[in-house]
Amino acid sequence: MPILFLIRHGENEYVKHGKMPGRLPGIHLNQRGQEQAEALAQSLQNISFCAIYASPLERAQETAAPLARQRGLEILTRPALMDTDVGEWTGLELKALRELPAWKQVQRFPSRFTFPGGESFLNLQNRLVTEMEAIVAAHAEKDPVAVVFHADPVKLVVAHYLGLPLEQFQRLSCDTGSVTALALNEHGAHLMFLNRLPPFSLTLS
Repeated sequence: MPILFLIRHGENEYVKHGKMPGRLPGIHLNQRGQEQAEALAQSLQNISFCAIYASPLERAQETAAPLARQRGLEILTRPALMDTDVGEWTGLELKALRELPAWKQVQRFPSRFTFPGGESFLNLQNRLVTEMEAIVAAHAEKDPVAVVFHADPVKLVVAHYLGLPLEQFQRLSCDTGSVTALALNEHGAHLMFLNRLPPFSLTLS
């Protein structure tokens, strides 16, 4: 089974200004986000990725681009890696959302929460884990694989493979331009590191 490098996309103006991007198209990396993408590629230059997968949203594609260019690989776009469908909350400011009674449920009891007009955390996690299992099945043991997508999706994948209850996934951290690594085998999953930010030097023994 492969080693999954779970990468959150770099900064964009929605993240910078505390807005909920959801699945809005046309959200590109800002200057800092572009620098984060290049820094990730530099820090991961010693990892011989056999494949690079990414969400179809621009911010993920643009973060994956330096990694792919550095290795001459095609970005494998997978719709199932799309960010959360937050429905009616799309584009709203987090400051305002935090005042809603529903926000407490998002943080404390997410397994029972469905975004108004959108998807539930439970369905989101199932979608992502199904996609991860398809990616895992396509690669050999210890193959390094990059997966570039979004914050809550990264945390939900990590929670699943570490056996954390869905209620606890918000306790994990996932900053823009960060990488988390999971080594999978037939006996389970090993968290190699969480939310690592460049600059760093990394090799696989």
